[in-house]
Amino acid sequence: MSDTHHLEGLATLARYWSLMMSTEAGSGHPTSSLSAADIMTSLFFGGHFRFDTNAIANPHNDRIIFSKGHASPLFYALWTAAGEIPEADLSTYRKFGSYLEGHPMPTFKMTEAATGSLGQGLSIGMGMALCAKYLDKTDACVYVLLGDSEMAEGSVWETMNIASHYKLNNLVGIIDINRLGQRGETMFGYDLEEYKNRVEAFGWQVLIVDGHLMEDINRAYDEAKQSTDKPVMILAKTIKGKGVSFLENQEGWHGKALDTNDFEKARLELGEIDTSLRGTFASIGTTRVEEDPVPSREVLHKIELQYKKDALVATRQVYGDALVAVGKYMPSIVALDAEVSNSTFADAFKKEFPERYFEMFIAEQNMVGNAVGLAKRGKIPFVSTFAAFFSRAFDQIRMAQYTQSNVKFVGSHCGVSIGEDGASQMGLEDIALFRSIFDSVVLYPADAVSAAKLIQEAAIHKGIVYIRTTRAATPVLYAASESFPIGGSKVLRRSDKDVVTLISAGITLFEALAVADEYAKQEIGVRVIDVYSVKPLDTKTLLDASRETKAIIAIEDHYQAGGIGEAVCLALAQESVSVHTLCVRKMPHSGTMAELLDYEEISRAAIRAKVQSLL
Repeated sequence: MSDTHHLEGLATLARYWSLMMSTEAGSGHPTSSLSAADIMTSLFFGGHFRFDTNAIANPHNDRIIFSKGHASPLFYALWTAAGEIPEADLSTYRKFGSYLEGHPMPTFKMTEAATGSLGQGLSIGMGMALCAKYLDKTDACVYVLLGDSEMAEGSVWETMNIASHYKLNNLVGIIDINRLGQRGETMFGYDLEEYKNRVEAFGWQVLIVDGHLMEDINRAYDEAKQSTDKPVMILAKTIKGKGVSFLENQEGWHGKALDTNDFEKARLELGEIDTSLRGTFASIGTTRVEEDPVPSREVLHKIELQYKKDALVATRQVYGDALVAVGKYMPSIVALDAEVSNSTFADAFKKEFPERYFEMFIAEQNMVGNAVGLAKRGKIPFVSTFAAFFSRAFDQIRMAQYTQSNVKFVGSHCGVSIGEDGASQMGLEDIALFRSIFDSVVLYPADAVSAAKLIQEAAIHKGIVYIRTTRAATPVLYAASESFPIGGSKVLRRSDKDVVTLISAGITLFEALAVADEYAKQEIGVRVIDVYSVKPLDTKTLLDASRETKAIIAIEDHYQAGGIGEAVCLALAQESVSVHTLCVRKMPHSGTMAELLDYEEISRAAIRAKVQSLL
């Protein structure tokens, strides 16, 4: 363990750099950094944090997440003291093109996950802790710095509830209790007993320390490692702005940088500053664990799940079957579900690979955060629940894009076609939600074969993928030999005399096919395209249809905003063809699938009427 005097010197240096870089940037959160400087300096350099900087991905490394991402000046200062950031680069903080962004991002290689939307770091850390304890089976520990303000976030307590269920003794939270939030005192101020009672009620071991007494902090970290079956929460009482008298415990300084005059005053108050000081991490030894290789597309395409032509099979059921099949080739695949696995059919994976399945109960925000943590550790999480319920975890999904997460989301029970359960269960915003995510892929299979093939494609694609599955059983359309590349489509009805093109995916594709077949008997050509890849769209095929037919009709079991119709309109915006959309436009109710498709005017009768009006 480093001596106390050395640690105190490093903490002073971290405070100096935090003030310096935020002053030069003209913005930032220096006072939030000053309060946590001692507790985090102790963790980094007090012999507690085991990390090999030459092998960042090593599963035996401990992990640190700043859930209070606004304390980024401290985060960068500590990594500078660790020798991973040149001191000169601190002057680029928050400037365009710098890897030292206002809130930590993967542009800096030591950032475990993008943070800044409060309340998410603990769930990401939990995912990493699950990976270390149950999958990689290492003794790696995950440390998460939390702000006292963010303890008002429900997502934190979702994580605390489930982390104790999984007995994650390798997960250590540190709450920087500095009393002051952005606009004044936090909910509990300095009432550490209240924090203690609440945290213990969720099954965690609690340690209380003076967050500025280095010896006490060191003892707490040592004690945290002795836990055998509980996650640990360190409650550190600190002073916001610690080390600078005119900042200490003062309101009005949150998110405010010092001007140059105040910075000079603060620098003098900090006392002796040795900018040559550096810290070291505890050793993890030389153990290495290689990542699981990703099989080629050719290997996965040899997997053939047998579905008879025209047999009725629900794509949600295929999800379970296909994930098991792919999981045999890809040991890095894990599955998470929010207590609906017997409806999403994720339970098939649970039965086959129980050690790679994690029940997240009805806590979708924590589930997504865990998936991000697992993905960061090299796993490929498939996350499933009803499509409607991903909306409550949208912030976690939004942040996952900034961590560049390799997570696959599977939403079942989409659209009004689920029937009698009613509006609250109908995923009608999910396509819009996932289309809005940067560089995401959105897939909507109509039948069993396409669903199975798209699960394979999702597994080997690097990045966020959303797969929309249907509750009702649908006829098998495709032969097992068909391929379904991301960005593709299938033209199911076509002739040289087509006058109208119907574009659809999923449940309404069958309504479109029925209409096309009716018109074929009248020798009127109606083209039908299965846009199973909603994002990215097969723009070439759509352009061909726009130039070869007189009108386009997009049909979908989804609200208009952000749906397939809007995507098609955008793709064909420069074309002269008229584009019409049939989608969910009325407040849905309970009823049979047929009644609801008719009510929302996305059934074959509605499509027929629209085609007839155009003819």
